[in-house]
Amino acid sequence: MNIDSQKAPGESGLYNRIAVLRAELGISRQQLADAMDVNYQTIGFLERGDYSPSLKLALSLAEFFALPVEAIFSKQPLLPLSQQVYGMSSAKAAPKSESYTEESK
Repeated sequence: MNIDSQKAPGESGLYNRIAVLRAELGISRQQLADAMDVNYQTIGFLERGDYSPSLKLALSLAEFFALPVEAIFSKQPLLPLSQQVYGMSSAKAAPKSESYTEESK
């Protein structure tokens, strides 16, 4: 997702990567909510930007994902992590693979 395609941050005024991070781990909103000791709807509100997390919840999420808080939440649209951490564009991050044929043996 590039910056231009990110939706407005919602009522909270914060952008976040919670949905992306959760998807990378293959966990549901309910599973994350259970780990954070909150209602699953709270996770949905956070992901949509409809709710600002408490400092305790933001720090708990950072600990859960093993990332600094500023890698999860921002007042500005977030760059893809591959671009932010490694300086890669999306084209470099996912190079096209050559298809395998009998001729390539």
